[in-house]
Amino acid sequence: MHTAVLLAQAPEGAWTSRRTIAEFYDLPEPYLAKYLRRLVAAGVLVATTGPKGGYRLAAPAEKITALDVFEAIEGTAPAFTCRDIRRHGLGAATPEECRRRCIIHTLVDSADAAWRSELAKKTIADLVSVLPSTLKHRTSTILSDAASGANRETGKPRR
Repeated sequence: MHTAVLLAQAPEGAWTSRRTIAEFYDLPEPYLAKYLRRLVAAGVLVATTGPKGGYRLAAPAEKITALDVFEAIEGTAPAFTCRDIRRHGLGAATPEECRRRCIIHTLVDSADAAWRSELAKKTIADLVSVLPSTLKHRTSTILSDAASGANRETGKPRR
């Protein structure tokens, strides 16, 4: 989610390198690469290779929900898988006692649906809109410098 929010702040049409993203969050590139592949495969990001390659959002930030990003990383399966353990062991419930769905299964499915609904209500643009202006400015500067090849320490183009 942080990567999508970051890329939403990149200069229009710019590609942001994996290295820039990794450095921005102080993450190991191989760790980040795994998640970037998932985001590309799910259609949240697009990628290109080459010296000026990198990543960018596959659609406008207003069109990408937090749920899109979450499901790209974690998948769409429910967070809980009921093993119906109430039917096992010394305290096993009888078939008559199990006519209704497991109350824990029902509760967790309801909670899963509720938080997915909340994630679906927020877009990446919504998340960017509430960031402090100082952070947005700093992020924009870092990404613009990276896109132009400027050296962060000097602000001058890299040679």
